[in-house]
Amino acid sequence: MDGRMMRSVRLREDESPGPNHSASCLCGSAPCILCGCCPSSRNSTVTRLVFTTFLFLGVLVCVIMLSPGVESQLYKLPWVCEEGAGGTSVILQGHIDCGSLLGYRAVYRMCFAMAAFFFLFTLLMTCVRSSRDPRAAIQNGFWFFKFLVLVGITVGAFYIPDGSFSNIWFYFGVVGSFFFILIQLVLLIDFAHSWNQRWLGKAEECDSRAWYAGLFFFTLLFYSLSIAAVALLFIYYTQPDSCYEGKVFIGLNLTLCVCVSIAAVLPKVQDAQPNSGLLQASVITLYTMFVTWLALSNVPDQKCNPHLPTRLSNETVLAGPEGYETQWWDAPSIVGLVVFILCTLFISLRSSDHRQVNSLMQTEECPPILEQQQQGVACEGRAFDNEQDGVTYSYSFFHFCLVLASLHIMMTLTNWYKPGETRKMVSTWTAVWVKICASWAGLLLYLWTLVAPLLLPSRDFS
Repeated sequence: MDGRMMRSVRLREDESPGPNHSASCLCGSAPCILCGCCPSSRNSTVTRLVFTTFLFLGVLVCVIMLSPGVESQLYKLPWVCEEGAGGTSVILQGHIDCGSLLGYRAVYRMCFAMAAFFFLFTLLMTCVRSSRDPRAAIQNGFWFFKFLVLVGITVGAFYIPDGSFSNIWFYFGVVGSFFFILIQLVLLIDFAHSWNQRWLGKAEECDSRAWYAGLFFFTLLFYSLSIAAVALLFIYYTQPDSCYEGKVFIGLNLTLCVCVSIAAVLPKVQDAQPNSGLLQASVITLYTMFVTWLALSNVPDQKCNPHLPTRLSNETVLAGPEGYETQWWDAPSIVGLVVFILCTLFISLRSSDHRQVNSLMQTEECPPILEQQQQGVACEGRAFDNEQDGVTYSYSFFHFCLVLASLHIMMTLTNWYKPGETRKMVSTWTAVWVKICASWAGLLLYLWTLVAPLLLPSRDFS
């Protein structure tokens, strides 16, 4: 009996936060960070949230560096950009171009640092199978040191000579953003499938038509918004005697959306995939119109793109003696930023209920025995490690998604503009075609999810 009492006393002493508790959280496991406000948090979820917070901090820095007021204030600091008595910068001594701290060049360097940071972890976390792997301790802890690494890479990125860096990194951003748009579509497909399945289940359990009415309402709402978007695109981005490319893009994407909507309710498709329906098709249609809007906002023709005159005149900010130009982001970029934040949070918070995301992230199902242990620990109000017998998501692929997210936000904040020879940002057809091709690839991907059970009946697509 005395031995049991001694062990219980030791256990209470170990669980009570001591004076070194805060310091250990900087180097310890992920749940330690949120143990005060969320005692039953999972190790895997908190880790993804903290890495996503790193990404959002970088995005915040990019937004600040794009703000017009920051440029004027930065040049008022004598130790940053103004020349001292000897004709050189007092502290930096000309080793860093002050222009790289402002505008699109700051965004490029900040996003390069974030992409390099997450790519480093993509390589480091390859083939980690459980939290017992020594590398898992690096994934789930040492947050203070990882933040220092990110800061160090960021500082080094701002010392990169301008040269051809911006032009080369632009094409990296184009490719990465293309794949992240597809990932966004996969997340939307999964969200719509889960939404439709849950509400249909509620309707059957409660024997209530209110759930069916809710599905019908949102389906009608999304299709109505899509039709309104098509009308607005024709009004603002086309002209009766010109803008033929825009007319083709809008008309073709509208036709493809109608085709996938019809395919979603075909009897054979419904038999093979009972959960498919018009709700998912309406979500995909609305997202396709959104991507089409983003594409048309980059058409390098002032007659077909109402954003170009505003960007090049009213919102152009000249900064510094070199007179380079930066453009503040507009409505398509703001909406794109909101969608980016929601999708990135969904990647971090998605649970085992989202099967398509689990397949994308190479997620493994939690063993029943381990799940029971986790529930017991959660009931005791303590943070717990839920990856001792197997990871709940692919560490390396999660970081690779954050690499693509870093490239996508770089393109979003700079309006997909390409750096010009005179340090101006110019719109190109490259951005238009990349977004249009991404919308086509997304529609084909959704169509494949509908017809795959028919073409491959031996596989389980439930």
